[in-house]
Amino acid sequence: MEPQQSKIEENRLNLQEKEQARNPYKPTPAFIGASWLALLTGTVAFCIGLWNADMALNEKGYYFTILLFGLFAVISVQKSVRDKAEGLAVTELYYSLSWFATIAAIVLLIVGLWNADLLLSEKGFYAISFMLSVFAAIAVQKNTRDAKLIDKKEL
Repeated sequence: MEPQQSKIEENRLNLQEKEQARNPYKPTPAFIGASWLALLTGTVAFCIGLWNADMALNEKGYYFTILLFGLFAVISVQKSVRDKAEGLAVTELYYSLSWFATIAAIVLLIVGLWNADLLLSEKGFYAISFMLSVFAAIAVQKNTRDAKLIDKKEL
C-alpha cells in the first residue's frame, strides 16, 4: 500500500507543478466564458428590446445598425491598440478611423436616445445593454488574441 500511496502523492505534486507553470497571461476559462456570456447577454437583450419596442421599423434598424457598428468599431480599436503595443505596423489612418468609429457609434446612440420618444427606463436599458455589449466585445477580442498568441508560443 505504501508504494501506491507515494505514487498518488507524486502525481498530485506533478499536477500542482503543471498548474503553477501555467502561463499567467493566458485567460482563464472562467474569464473567457464570462466575457462571451456578457457579450451574448448584452446583444440579445438589446435585440429583444428592439423586437418588442413600439417604434417604427426604420427606428429599430437605426439602433440595430448602431449596435453592429459599435461592436465592429470597438473590436477594431482593441486590435489596433494591441498591434501598436506589440510593435506591429498600424497606419495612423486606420488607428484614427477606429477611434472615430467608436466615438461616432456612442454619440449616435446618445443622440438617438436623447431624441427618442421612449421612457427614461427604456433609454437606460438600451444604453446599458449597448455598453455591456461593446465592453464584452473588447474582452472577447482580447481573450481570443491572448489565447492564440500564447498557444503559438507554447508550441
